[in-house]
Amino acid sequence: MSETSDQKKTRPQGRRLLLTLAGVALGMFGFGFALVPLYDIFCEVTGIRLIDNGRVSASEVQFEPTDEERWVTVHFDAAVDRGLPWEFGPSEKFMKVKVGEVSETLYLAQNQSSEAVIGHAVPSVAPAQASIYFAKTECFCFTQQRLEAGESQEMPVRFVIDPALPKNTKVLTLSYRFYKYDEESGTLAKADRS
Repeated sequence: MSETSDQKKTRPQGRRLLLTLAGVALGMFGFGFALVPLYDIFCEVTGIRLIDNGRVSASEVQFEPTDEERWVTVHFDAAVDRGLPWEFGPSEKFMKVKVGEVSETLYLAQNQSSEAVIGHAVPSVAPAQASIYFAKTECFCFTQQRLEAGESQEMPVRFVIDPALPKNTKVLTLSYRFYKYDEESGTLAKADRS
């Protein structure tokens, strides 16, 4: 059986497509490996030093000296995913903090179920562009939290606000959302939103 001219034309195009796709896949694989050193370079250039799952080392928090005494208000917010049977909230809603100094607050959690449950908090800072100036040196969000049936726990957060925070930013919001942690899969078990 002889090939038609259309089949002869298609074969080289198919090979080119296959080689192109293989090249793209190989490039993506290489890019994934390059992200770690690129991230390290980014942290070195910007002065960010991260350890232990995103925690900023307290010894690494250094700011340019300033004679200015500046205060901002930090609003503390909390939420719990529907799949986690906990009560969770800040011990205080607002705190006035001096920029460049270490501050600390507490969040309170209580397991409302009749069995032990593991949760993991996901933090966020608003406004988003101010998040790079908010350094947490100690936080319950760095690890999973296990609460036995009915157990209550105080969860401290220690943080510093960089004096380089834009002057027009007077209020920051530190928010946490707690999710149930699934030990088997090693993932956060988010409740179905439908």
